Amino acid sequence: MQNNHMAGHPHGAMTTGSMPKKNELRLVFWELTARCNLKCIHCRAEAQTEKQENELSTEQCFKVIDELCGFSSPILILTGGEPLYRDDIFEIAGYATKKGLRVALATNGTLVDEKVARRVKESGIKRVSISLDGSNAKTHDSFRMIPGSFDSAFNGIINLQKESVEVQINTTIARHNEDEVKDILNLALQNNIKALHIFMLVPVGCGVQIADSQMLDKQKYEDILSWFYDKTMELRGKIELKATCAPHFFRIMHKRAKDEGITISPETHGMAAVTKGCLAGSGVMFISRKGAVQPCGYLPVQAGDVTKQSAGEIWSNSEVFLNLRDTGLLKGKCGKCEYKKVCEGCRARAYYEKGDYMEEEPYCIYEPLSGRNAAK
Repeated sequence: MQNNHMAGHPHGAMTTGSMPKKNELRLVFWELTARCNLKCIHCRAEAQTEKQENELSTEQCFKVIDELCGFSSPILILTGGEPLYRDDIFEIAGYATKKGLRVALATNGTLVDEKVARRVKESGIKRVSISLDGSNAKTHDSFRMIPGSFDSAFNGIINLQKESVEVQINTTIARHNEDEVKDILNLALQNNIKALHIFMLVPVGCGVQIADSQMLDKQKYEDILSWFYDKTMELRGKIELKATCAPHFFRIMHKRAKDEGITISPETHGMAAVTKGCLAGSGVMFISRKGAVQPCGYLPVQAGDVTKQSAGEIWSNSEVFLNLRDTGLLKGKCGKCEYKKVCEGCRARAYYEKGDYMEEEPYCIYEPLSGRNAAK
């Protein structure tokens, strides 16, 4: 199961509330377990069938929640693996809810029967994201490596909707489904899905092995993101749309809006919040099942460990986080780009390609104005 951004729609009729504070922790993705019942070929967590050593205990999870609440009020996304494999998942969700956090659950959906859906509702979870990696069972099941997973996921969606729990669909776009994106969007619209997030593949975990065969080329990324921008404008008020792990979408959004004379008023708080492209380390924190802290689930650079330091200390003082917050440290064309403060490039893909998370985004086709002027 992939790490999933739960924040959504980049265009609102008006801004809600004040802009978030600089480097405010807004989203915490918490990999509670690596266990999973699927074998997805792109899995960040390299899912396991058996419980792994050193998973944080229930009490340790409560302590981390207390620490988070001590300095911030983020949306808490419980993920995995398959988080429903944790016997205490609803205890953790319920505790976070009682502490005042907004809680979301990222699941593959196959285990969400009527009873589980009811417990999701009762624990205070506000939104559930379910991954669909194709518009039909053939495509989805081949990517998830388990026959019947598409139908089971859809049953999960129906059960959650019966309990009035918001459902979000997450779709990883790669070569296997690049021609089905429009159909997936239509599927979401036809089934009253609250939000659709498209993820551009990041080569990490099992995704490293499929990078050569599954990564789209730069032009295809650009085409899909430009189409997705059109849809965010066309479908405002009907469905929340967000491109995730594709920060150059924000360059497209700002450039297109400027060219078309449109004023962008993004939502800045809540489940529909969005501010800029890459939020790793500046608005997002990832916590592993063992307590290791990373900028995001796709960037395997350790910033701290909640079993040894407080979450607040890590967030405020980690050298990795401080580096990521300084756009002046960006290298290559990202460092020269006039859109770097709204985009910043995918730090995880830079790390995969160059071994340096401050290097330029390797899957962006845009050439900064400074570079073009220098070439003349």
